[in-house]
Amino acid sequence: NSSPTQQFFFMVVLSVLMAALGIIEGSIIIIIGSMLIAPVLYPILGLSMGFVMSNSELISRSIKTILWSILYAIIASMFITFLFGGGSFEISSLPSFIKPSLLSVAVAIIAGLAASFSLVKPEISETLPGVAVSVSLVPPLAAIGVGIAKFNMEIVSNATLLFIINIMGIVFASTIIFSMMNFYIKRNVAKAEIKKDEKEAEEDTIVERK
Repeated sequence: NSSPTQQFFFMVVLSVLMAALGIIEGSIIIIIGSMLIAPVLYPILGLSMGFVMSNSELISRSIKTILWSILYAIIASMFITFLFGGGSFEISSLPSFIKPSLLSVAVAIIAGLAASFSLVKPEISETLPGVAVSVSLVPPLAAIGVGIAKFNMEIVSNATLLFIINIMGIVFASTIIFSMMNFYIKRNVAKAEIKKDEKEAEEDTIVERK
């Protein structure tokens, strides 16, 4: 779920476009909807798994997916802001949960614990979308693009700080869960899955070129 595929980035762009529109309109409902379709949580969990397994390939793939997601997200939110974000736009109009606070750290850690635990327990994996909503990943990315488009560095700095806090909190918490689950011994399984995924990605690329 954290592979840097076209489908993954397409979903990231769609979710960020929706989040940016929600920020511009000041609509909490639209922003929550965007968080339900965003896959950004998976490469962050993949990064934690890479740390636990001491798998440099998984770490690099996860970082690559995260960085490209950030780039696509910022470009998409800037684009949608130029189209629909005319007029004045003040930082006070942003939903409160886009602004970082000390509580953001606690939320990120708790969400990281819940996300990693539900991921490794198939019987409760259906709770993962709810976890994705609880931790703010997509709205800050959308807010960064909105802030850049509006030349509002306060929005950019607040959103960037919140996104970093969330990533660090999730990685910290999920690393604890994955370590407790003793995933270190599954390194060979991870390597096999990565090779399989890369082969499928190459085959998809060949088919698309044809």
